[in-house]
Parts: sequence; C-alpha cells; structure tokens
Amino acid sequence: MFRSALLTCAVGVLLCFSCKESGPLPETTDSPARTAEEELKTFQIESGFEVQLVASEPLVESPVIIQFDEDGRLWVVEMRGYMSDIEGSEEKQPVGSVAILEDTDGDGLMDKRTVYLDSLIMPRALGLFKNGALIAENNKLWITQDLDGDWKADSKILLDSTYSANGIPEHSDNGFVRNSDNWYYSAKSRLRYRFQDGTWIRDTTEFRGQWGISQDDQGRLIYNYNWSQLHGDLVPANYLSRNKNHKPSTGIDHGLTIDRKVFPIRSNPAVNRGYIPGTLDSAGRLIEFTSACAPTVYRSQLFPKEYYGNIFVLENAGNLVKRNVVTEKGVFLEAHDPNPGIEFFASTDERFRPVHAAVGPDGGFYLADMYQGIVQHGSYMTPYLKEQTLKRGLDSPGHMGRIWRVVPKGFASKQIPKLSQASIQDLVRYLSHQDGWFRDMAQRLLVEKNDPNAVGPLEDLVKNGKSELGRFHALWTLEGMGKVNPALLLEVSKNGDDLLKTTALRQLENSAVNDPGILRRLEAVAVDLAGKASDKVALQLALSSEIFSHEAKTDLLSQIIENYGHLALIRDAAMSSLEDEEYHFLQKLMANKTWTEANPDREVFLEMLTSAIITNSEPSEISGLLAISDSKEMGWKESVILAGMAIQAGDIDKPGLVVLQSEPSIFKRNDLPIDQNRTAMLKRLFSWPGYQPSAKVISTGNLDEKAMKQFADGRQKYLVSCAGCHGNNGKGAARMGPPLAGSEWVVGDEVRLSLIMLHGLEGPIEVAGKKYDAPEILPVMPSHSTMDDAVIASILTYIRNEWGNEAPPVTGRTVGSTRHLNQGRVYPWSAAELNKHMEALIANSKP
Repeated sequence: MFRSALLTCAVGVLLCFSCKESGPLPETTDSPARTAEEELKTFQIESGFEVQLVASEPLVESPVIIQFDEDGRLWVVEMRGYMSDIEGSEEKQPVGSVAILEDTDGDGLMDKRTVYLDSLIMPRALGLFKNGALIAENNKLWITQDLDGDWKADSKILLDSTYSANGIPEHSDNGFVRNSDNWYYSAKSRLRYRFQDGTWIRDTTEFRGQWGISQDDQGRLIYNYNWSQLHGDLVPANYLSRNKNHKPSTGIDHGLTIDRKVFPIRSNPAVNRGYIPGTLDSAGRLIEFTSACAPTVYRSQLFPKEYYGNIFVLENAGNLVKRNVVTEKGVFLEAHDPNPGIEFFASTDERFRPVHAAVGPDGGFYLADMYQGIVQHGSYMTPYLKEQTLKRGLDSPGHMGRIWRVVPKGFASKQIPKLSQASIQDLVRYLSHQDGWFRDMAQRLLVEKNDPNAVGPLEDLVKNGKSELGRFHALWTLEGMGKVNPALLLEVSKNGDDLLKTTALRQLENSAVNDPGILRRLEAVAVDLAGKASDKVALQLALSSEIFSHEAKTDLLSQIIENYGHLALIRDAAMSSLEDEEYHFLQKLMANKTWTEANPDREVFLEMLTSAIITNSEPSEISGLLAISDSKEMGWKESVILAGMAIQAGDIDKPGLVVLQSEPSIFKRNDLPIDQNRTAMLKRLFSWPGYQPSAKVISTGNLDEKAMKQFADGRQKYLVSCAGCHGNNGKGAARMGPPLAGSEWVVGDEVRLSLIMLHGLEGPIEVAGKKYDAPEILPVMPSHSTMDDAVIASILTYIRNEWGNEAPPVTGRTVGSTRHLNQGRVYPWSAAELNKHMEALIANSKP
C-alpha cells in the first residue's frame, strides 16, 4: 500500500517545489522515511529555480547512476544491495538492476519502466553504447546488448575481469563518461576503454577520483574525492605519465579549489566522525565535505547564462548540492562558491542522499536521490555512526529512491527529439548545438554509425563552421570514425582557434609517426607556432613534441622552456616528451648562451632533468653529469646538478652503479658547492678501485631507506608547490614566505606541521627569533588540502631533513589521521591559535 501510493504520486501529478517565504519543512529528530511529496517540501533551492519530481519508488529504487540515451530515456543503475540494512546483508545478493525510465506522454514525469538487466550484484558503472551498454557488476565489466529491440539485454559478455575487482563499494572503479576523445573513462580507476574497428580496446590511464566523473566543453575530465570536492585534468589523458624517468607534479588531479566548506540546513549527526570535535558546528551541522561525489558540469543554456560551465558537487552526508563557478586562467582552472553560506540545493530531510547527477536533453539538472538512512559502507562504519543509525531508525526502510529535476521557475516540458531517428546531416548539425548533451550524443552516434557519407559534411563543418565547439566535435567525430585528414588538420593547426589548434596537434601525432612527410610538415608548423603561441598552444606543443626528431624536439622545447618555463605545468609537459633524452637536452641548456643568469624556474627545470637522468640509470650519462659539473669555475648550474644528483643518489637501489677507472677529480676539490653529507650521498653513485660504496643508505637526518625515497620525491614536489614562496634553498622569498631552514615550525611537532599544510596559516609568525609579517611575507599561506596524504608526507619529510634541518620523517598515516581528527577546520590557523590547539591535543592525550 505504502509503495503503491508513492507510485501514484510520482506518475499522476507533477510535483514541484520552489523557494518560498515559508522555507522548507523543519528537520525532525527522528528522521522518518517520507513520501516523495513530503520530501519535496523539505527542499531549499536557489532563487529562480524549482525542484520537480521525475520518478520515485517503486518505479525506481536505490538509484546510484543515471544517464540519458539518444531518445531521452533515462537509464538508472540500481544498487539495491548497498547497505539496505545495518548489516549490508544484500550486498552479495543478485538484487541490483539497470532500468530504463521513459516519459511517454511528455509531461515531465517518468511513467514507464523497462528492466534492461536484472539479477545484478552491486552494479556500479554504466557506459551507453549502440543498442546496449557497458555495465559493471559482480566486480567485473560486461558488454551487454539488446538484440531484438525490446530494450531488454539479450547478451552479456565479459570484457574485463579486473574492473572493480577490489570489491569495496567506496573504493572500486565506477561511473563512465564518454569523453570527447572517444574513450570511456571511469572514476577510482586506472582503466579506459574504446570501441575501434569492431573491437573493444582496454588501456591504462592515470588514476582519477572516487565516485562519479564528468567532462567540460573542452573534454577536460572532472572528478573529486570525498574529502576534496573538485579536481580535474588540465591536459589530455596519458601524456604526462609517458616518461618513466619523471613523476609529474601538475596537470593531472589538479585541485580547482581548496574550499571545503558546506552549509547544510539541518543537523547531520549520522556522519562517520561526528563525534570528533570540529566535524559538526554548535548546531550539529556538517562543516566541511565528508562525502563529496559526482561532480557534474552544467553544459546547457536552459539556466541563466552565468550558470553555464558551473560544476555541481553532491554531498550526500550533508544532504546538499554545492555550486561552483569555474574560471579559466590560461592553462589553469579555478573554482569558487558564488554564494558562501547558502548552498544551491539542500534539504532538511536526512534521508535525502544525492549520489549522482546528469544534465538532461531538456537542460534540466537531474539528481539521483538514493533516499535511505545509511550511506556509509559497513567496512568503514564507526561504532558512533552505527549507534546513531540504530538509535534513530536510519537502518530501514531500504529500496527507496527518487529522481529529481532542477529547472528554472516556469519551465514547461517539451518534446525531446529522438536522435536515433536523426539523419546523418541532422546529426552533423547537432554537433554545433548550444547544449553539450546534444553535441556529445551526436558525436557518439556518428562514430557508432561510421557512415562514409558523414565525412564530407564533417570536414565542411571543420572548415566553415561558425561554432568553435561544433568544429571541435567534428574533428573528434572524424577521429572516432578513423577518418582523420592530415591535410585538414595541418591547416587547422595553423589557422584555428586555440582549442582547434591543440586538437589538430593531438590528432596529427598518429599520422606523423607513420608518415615522415607529415612529420616534417608538423615540425615546421610547430616551430612557426612556438614563437607566437598562447599558453594553451605552447602546452600542447610541448606534449606533441615527443614524436619529433631529436633536433626538432630540442629546438622547440628550448624555445618553449625559455618563454614558458615559469609554468610548472609546461615544465612537466616538456619532461613528458623527453624520455631517455634528458641528458642531451641538459647539455643543450648548459651550452645555451641565454642560460647564464640563474632564476628559480631555470634551477627547478635543471634539477628535474638531473633527477630524471639519475632515475634512468644510464652509467655513461651519470658520469657525463659529473664531468659537466667539474668545471673550472662552479656556477649555479653546476651547483644545481650536483645537489640534484646527491638527493636522487639517496634513493637508488644499486650503489656503485657507475664503475670508474679511478677517483674522479671532482671529489678532490675543496670548493664543492655541497656539504660533506651531500658529497657522501653523491659518491654512492660511483665505484672505483679502492672505493666501493656501502649498500647501507647514506641519508639526511638519519632517515631509513623508505624515508629517503620520500625525501627524494618530496624534493620534486616541494620545487613545484612550495619553492615559489620559500625558495629552492629554504631561505624564504621576499614578500612571499618565511624561511624553512632552521625553523622550529618545520622540525617541531609533525602534527602541527601537518595542520599548517592541511589548513594554511595566516598572520605573523616568528621563526628562529625573527618575526615575519605582511608585507614582508604574504598575509596567508594557503591550504594544500587538495594534495593526498602521501604527497604531503613526502614534502614534510623533505623539508624536515634539508638545509641543516634534522627531524623524523612524516608518514602518510600521520597526515591522514591529522586530516580526519581535525575535520571541520576550514579556515587557516593563526600561529597563536595553532599553538593553543596543540597544547589542548597534548593535554587531552595524557592519561
């Protein structure tokens, strides 16, 4: 009776809610399960919008992923086995399904349900393809198809037994976004897939995110982590990770914002760490993200123009959706909350659990609301959360769920064209549609049809189209069809807008590898572009140069580093194209007459090259580095090389890698620019008659072998993230940051130091007896909370054992526990406040 009444409500009358003076229903202490109509009254939505019910149980249950197909039908992944009770008793049961919902009468409400595939164990990924879908369930990825047109799967073929093999729902591959480059990407995954020439291709890629993944208009992948709301890629996939000798510090997994603040409109006691002071405010409301998921880029013109390109982030533990405005600054993306203190969408119903979102063909923002009391998996549920859940009856009922749509007030549903019935010419026109959903879908359908008759119209669109995005999608449609036209791409690379130039450069790489004539023409175009390129084009030139001849590559990258070497991302891009050529490039820079004066950017890049050469472990190159450094007068370049060699030598697995005939003269000099400890570390690379280095690690600050690896990696991360304010030498930089060398803040308590990295520091600070304050330094050191625990730990281990500092290493576990135990801190510390906080922690830890 209860569920039948809900279905009548869902499909009989269009339910909607918009902000009114009365506001949402107040929260209740017992958080009862509500009907969809009751839940609707608990919503608070940004002014000018309303929330409409699209579907509710039993038409849909436990929705975790939603996607629209080419005819406007809504595919829903139902993870019914996820924590439907306190024991998660159905997790291993085949109770999940993938359903297709349809609005058959055009009133905006789904009224028809077709079960595409059922009897699934914890389904968690959906990638639409032709008349079927990639579906992940039972810790595997399957290719499914409807063969007879009834939209019920008739075949299910195993594609990948390693996909989501981890098995833990919160930490396994999931999602799927069909990117503009024609690959399917997942969150929490190092895998991507593509259908090409009748075969599915599986490829490895960089690791991204936790739950849900999206893309912006330029195909940049957007994702997040439960503790950090918004991350994304600044470069296309699989570029920066090419060079085995270099670990990039930028470009992939870029944090768009350090803002972690959330503003619920109800108390949130049932969060995993609600018992930790600072997790909840005095009203019991969540202070910062703890379950951020499913970032969704809004790419429609339905909302007011200032909303286009905004990214919505879902926080199901806080019962809300945050809106982020994204700003493009050269090659970088930044995001900010346009209305601090008020969320775009929030509820006073504790069971409102937004876990996934999609922008529909009508431009509406659709939300999958799992609508249940438990969202924390049992593997990670604390005793506190279990008690809260049982105490307030949040463990039941299960198998509920709703789909909501956010639209402008006064929105009226209209018929959506069925793109499955569109002609080739119409699909080509849809590539220039004002909404991203139509552009993406038209590209997918054209690629899947692979009709030769589409090539001419597509090439005409590239040449004469008025929409930059339409031309962009036309290029990728041709690529997906295997109809790349090198002559057309060369022309676009010379005369197109930045997005088209970078796309043409990317696509020309495969053709150039297989055709020397095209390669020579591409090299000539690249040289011509380099002198007048924007940051974006220079970045792609650096990435594409990997395929160039040695001479063309070194000439181009020398010019790019000279003009754009101040950008860490372009330095990483250049390094990604120099695998096993780092030594030759370093020689070129050493001989470059313009590289006479030192500056921090040149020092950083020279050390990056040095580190890559040591990592490559080619004896002749390492001995060559030593010979280059043994110049009559040692300047800044020799100092950087020797220091870089010494630091990386502490991390090598094979002491005495380079066998020499005799002791190098450089070790007999008394003017080496490195100290005795560094010299001893440097010697570890070599052996000669009478000298064989010990297998024992010679370390800084008495670090063990594991910590020395942290130290070496931390140096590279420090140069990118910290040296700009604190100097390559740790002595601080004028008007930027105080010194780290000899700082009691650095060598002191590791938790206090971790808190500074996680939350930032503002106001005056005293270091080694000297007070530093604005304008001598910046007034605020920003948070580095978007970095993961291991990266922060490596940086801290490095600075605690460099420049004469000596202190124990910091582990990722220490940083992680510090992050969790101080959850809710969303503002920088002052020095006095931090010290007081540490005194309280120490006092509370005493028995």
